[in-house]
Parts: sequence; structure tokens; C-alpha cells
Amino acid sequence: MGEEKIIIFDTTLRDGEQCPGASLNINEKIEIAKQLAILGVDVIEAGFPVSSPGDFEAVKRVAKEVRGPIICGLARAIPKDINASYNAVRSAHRPRIHVFLATSKIHMKYKLKKAEDEILRLAVAAVKLARNKCEDVEFSPEDASRTEDKFLYKVVDAVIKAGARTVNIPDTVGYSTPYEFSEIIKGMRQNVVGIEKAVISVHCHNDLGLGVANSLLAVLNGARQVECTINGLGERAGNASLEEIVMTIRTRNDIFKGIKTCINTKEIFKTSRLVSKLTGMPVQPNKAIVGANAFAHESGIHQDGVLKESLTYEIMRPEDVGVMGTNLVLGKHSGRHAFKERLKALGFILKEEKLEKAFDRFKELADKKKQIYDEDLETIVNEEISKIPEELKLVHFYIASGDRIKPTATIAIKYKGKFFESTSNGDGPVDACYRAIDKVIKIDGKLIDYQIKSVTSGKDALGEVSIKIGRKSDVVSGRGASTDIIEASIKAYINAVNRLLHKESHKL
Repeated sequence: MGEEKIIIFDTTLRDGEQCPGASLNINEKIEIAKQLAILGVDVIEAGFPVSSPGDFEAVKRVAKEVRGPIICGLARAIPKDINASYNAVRSAHRPRIHVFLATSKIHMKYKLKKAEDEILRLAVAAVKLARNKCEDVEFSPEDASRTEDKFLYKVVDAVIKAGARTVNIPDTVGYSTPYEFSEIIKGMRQNVVGIEKAVISVHCHNDLGLGVANSLLAVLNGARQVECTINGLGERAGNASLEEIVMTIRTRNDIFKGIKTCINTKEIFKTSRLVSKLTGMPVQPNKAIVGANAFAHESGIHQDGVLKESLTYEIMRPEDVGVMGTNLVLGKHSGRHAFKERLKALGFILKEEKLEKAFDRFKELADKKKQIYDEDLETIVNEEISKIPEELKLVHFYIASGDRIKPTATIAIKYKGKFFESTSNGDGPVDACYRAIDKVIKIDGKLIDYQIKSVTSGKDALGEVSIKIGRKSDVVSGRGASTDIIEASIKAYINAVNRLLHKESHKL
């Protein structure tokens, strides 16, 4: 008897992006989608096309540019949504329309204000319309875990007859517990005639911290598609984490006998870092599989055990998820060949022009730091890869600041090809820098968010600044990294302004 495959349905670009503060532009979505294809996910839910012109365009471009996975668009059970979803994914090699409609009493009464018969009719009509446009249709009875069993069975039976190939059972508000949720899946298999004609999927939220546990119990009880996100991103407390589900199935094959995924696990860590950087959502150090401390050992007893036999305290090899055995890799005396080989080991293969620019950045950083870590290299490369056209560039800056003088900044910049020098005061050195830049660019923007974090350890750590600025209805993020936190702040602001200028020049 052969192994049964679990379909990994990644919704990072749809449900993950709904995480507060985790918005992505179109180019960032495409960059993540291409990495998800390399990771080996089976389905990419690229967005909710009807929600905005930008999301429609993002799904459409992912469908055109990303090959390998099924490309899916979400739709409510109304014709406008279904048409938008189909038009966005139709150019995909393998398109899918995902239709959802709430079925729990609380949703039907307060949100939809509809009775069971009307819900059943709408669900069937929506699936039929979607099926007329696309062979691959998925249906989700929203809030399934709080839906009465008999009505849930009736809806599932009806949508399968209407043409749904996949039936997804969402724990929409993370309410269910593992035993209870597994009983829902088991009950469907026992009570829905023709259930074998569709793939049973699950989509579990993490409000009680049970998203992964609920998903895994569902797999053991017959679910063959799991909907999840990188780093567990998602609304409220997030979704079931892709990396945790995949590595549990792989590590505990004594329990998940005859079950596998097709995920290239060595791409997990790289994918996690990419999503974290582009969404601006840091991964907590103690996060399973991809956290900074996931393979770290401080206790002397643990260290001794790991040195003698790694299995004493490590149930997975770091290399299996793409974590390198050491972080200390390069210094200022390293040459291009060593730099290029190290990037290759980290999974980055750059064209010559970008490699040269990344190498120059590396050399600048190496002059400021005694030790260069893998995280430093990833920050440098990701900034080079995701660069947008630079209408605004930093030339140099000078700061005068102290506890008895008003902070003053002098900034030299190139703006649209012309050189400018501007001086301004501020409440602090960063504020003074931003005011000096504003004098030149004259963009009436508002600083919405400002965050600093250390990318690496040590006194000479590389600091990363993430900001968000708003102008009219547009909100953009910016990132900058340097051992000098003022310089990182300036770079982040310039990066955000360039994104804003680029966005305004490419309005849909």
C-alpha cells in the first residue's frame, strides 16, 4: 500500500495578509508566491480578488507568473465575487475558485439574516456557477465547527453534488478542540453519501492555540488537505502553522503512518524569513521550527548531550528545515568567491549585478562589524532583491544631538536625479532627519508606525528599522538596516518614500 499525500494549501497571501499590520504590495506577493512554489506547496490561495483592485491585480499576476501550484482565489457565494475570482485566476496553469458561505446558527441569524433553506440554495447556486467557469471548485461552510451536524452534512452533500471537488471544514474562530474537531471530520465521512468524491480539507484558526493540533487530528481522521500559513500568520491569533504541521507529519511518521507531504523542508526557514521581512511581522524567538531558539541550547547538560549525540535533545536536524549549523560565517577579509558560496548555501543565487551590489553592502558592513552572521547576509540580499526604483537616495548625513542641545540633522540626498542638502531640527535625531528630508521632497505624509529590532547579537549588532507612512488613502512600509540605528532609520524612511512614489505612479 502506497503513501497518501496531504495537500498543503497555503493561504499566507490571503488569510495571512489579513493579520493586522501585515499588508503586502503586488511585487512582494509575487516574491512570496514564487518562494512558496519552490517550497513545494500544492495550492496557493493568492488573495480575495473582489476585495480591491490591488488584490485582483495581485492574484492575476500570481496566476500568470507562478507555475507549479494550483492558484486559488477566494469568493463569497455571490456572482460578483465568483466572476472576479475566475477572471483573476483564469490564466493559471491550474486555477481554482474557493467559495465560502456561513452555516452556523449565529452567523445565519446575526450576519446573513437567512434561514437554512436559503443558505442551502445559495451554496448550491454558487458552486454551480463556479463550476461552469472552472473545473476545480472548493467550498467552505464558514464557521463549520459551530454548525449543527445535520445541517453541515446536508450542505456538504449538496455542494458535492453541485460539483465541488474539495470541501473545506473551517474552525473559523478557533473554537474547537482536537477531539471534538476530529469527531466532526469522522462524522462527515460516516454520514455524507458520496463524501469520497471530494477531498476533505480543514482550515483551523489558533484562538485557543489549537490550530495545529486540530488540523493534525483531522488528518488522522481522514482529512487530506490542510489549509495553513507560513509562521502561522492570520487574523486574530493566526492560522495553523505550515511548518509545524509538515514537520510533525515528517518527524512522527510512527503516528502518521503512510502519510506524507511534498514540501521541500529545506526551504522552510528561508520562506519563514522572507515572509517575516516582507510583512514586517517578526517571528518570536521560541516559535517552533523557525524561531531563533528552535535549535539553540544554553544548558550545559543539553550542550554536552547534543555534542555527544544530537538526538538526545534535538528531534529534528536543523539542516532539514534549512537552518545552518553555524551563524558565524564571514568577515571583512572574505572575498567574492566565499561570499557567493555562502549565499548559495543559504539558498540565494543572484545575477551578477545584484551579487556585486550585495557584495559591496557586505564589505561596508564588514568594516563596521567584527563578525558577519547569516541573518546579516539575508537582510542584505533581501533588500537588494526587493528593491524598487530609487527616486530618492541618501548621499550622506550629519547629526548634532545631546541632552543640552536641540537635535539637528543635515541630510544630503539625490531626489529625481538632482542633489539637495537640507538641515532641520527635531524632537530627536530621527525626527530631525525625517524633517530635513521632508523639506526637499514636500510629501505631506504621516509616520504611522516605527519599530527597531536587532537582526543579530552582539554590541555591533545589525539593527533593522521598520516604519509605516501614510499619505491620503495610501499606507506603505519601509525597511532599513545598519549598525548605526540613525542610518537605518533614514534608510527605512527613504525606502518607504520610494515605495509611496512608485505606488502613486502605478495607480490601478
